[in-house]
Amino acid sequence: MKVLVGVKRVIDYNVKVRVRPDHSDVDLTNTKMAMNPFCEIAVEEALRLKERGVASEIVAVSIGPKAAQEQLRTALALGADRAIHIESEERLDSLEVAQVLARIVAEEQPGLVILGKQAIDSDNNQTGQMLAALTGMGQGTFASRLEVTDEEVQVTREVDGGLRTLALRLPAVITTDLRLNEPRHARLPDIMKAKKKPIDSRGIDTVGLAANDYLRLERVETPAARQGGSKVASVDELVDKLKHEAKVL
Repeated sequence: MKVLVGVKRVIDYNVKVRVRPDHSDVDLTNTKMAMNPFCEIAVEEALRLKERGVASEIVAVSIGPKAAQEQLRTALALGADRAIHIESEERLDSLEVAQVLARIVAEEQPGLVILGKQAIDSDNNQTGQMLAALTGMGQGTFASRLEVTDEEVQVTREVDGGLRTLALRLPAVITTDLRLNEPRHARLPDIMKAKKKPIDSRGIDTVGLAANDYLRLERVETPAARQGGSKVASVDELVDKLKHEAKVL
């Protein structure tokens, strides 16, 4: 079974995000970039499926600037067999990304598509659901456990008060949650070998995506700094502060 895995280039989660002086966007100058953490989990799960003999081929896909090939090389170093890069310097929203992925799915015909549940930059949590709708495939979101057979995949999700398990007919779209697995690190020999693995790079125009202008970025603001807490001498003083300062009672 072929597994298609989405990979997104984002600011490294250890880096403090800076905003441009004109508030037009996030400042990426000399900023360390990395693979989206939820995409790392998706890649790891695909690798485990291949190690168990369930998956026969892993194809990593990224949509973004030319520099996104760095993250695809990381996926190849971890064990992906090949990569597809749809190059675009423009900002794409969740629907546009899902439309591009739908065209790749039609071309590659994977048995399973695994995506991170969300990206830590836009934080939308939409692409997997939209891709399932566009392709007509079943979807299992926020997966904390996967069991794959020849004809179906069982997805365990964490819900309020417990766990919920869904059985989906293949092909299907899965989005990964944090507790699905612990991603591995690429070894140096594998990083060197990955330089020789193929990346099919194409322009965004080759997938026939029509440009949309219904969504645009207006302004980016740095979140307000957290204020320090205070100690109270009694329960009565606490209740008074909750009523008159926090206004929660």
